[in-house]
Amino acid sequence: MHKDDCFFLGTLVAKYSFKGELLAKLDTDQPDQYSGLDTVFVAQPTGLIPYFIERCQLHKSSLLRIKFEDVDDEAAAEALLKKELYLPLSALPPLSGNQFYYHEIIGFQAIDEKLGPIGKIIAIDDRAAQALFKVKLEQREVLIPVHDDFIQKVDRNNKLLQFNLPEGLLQL
Repeated sequence: MHKDDCFFLGTLVAKYSFKGELLAKLDTDQPDQYSGLDTVFVAQPTGLIPYFIERCQLHKSSLLRIKFEDVDDEAAAEALLKKELYLPLSALPPLSGNQFYYHEIIGFQAIDEKLGPIGKIIAIDDRAAQALFKVKLEQREVLIPVHDDFIQKVDRNNKLLQFNLPEGLLQL
């Protein structure tokens, strides 16, 4: 499995017991959706390696307590600390309406209600406090904040993202 075919789920942050259990900090608003996992991919220097899960459950509502098969002691658990967890893109729950995953709208055409076609969404920059759409507009790139008030419609069938942008935003 390649990282391009997966999404980042979280990171193994702490040992939980002397029997090899670990705690994972999940990168999601709904960690309870992942309490029934049976397999997860762990990032190793050689690539993503599947780990089979004996049991997992929510711990203090934001962490996932995981017991992997064949990880039965503190030393084995220690070797997995700070490793990233991934799942295949197919494991993402489907979204509808104006909800979307960042990876799914790359390549969509951006259209403004007043200005018409803007350009093609080429990336999402989510490293700063405010995530930004990177849109290729003729010979330059423009940045549009990912904000619910600006997004009017997500049209998956036609690969369009319709905006209602504040006046002057594209000139910045």
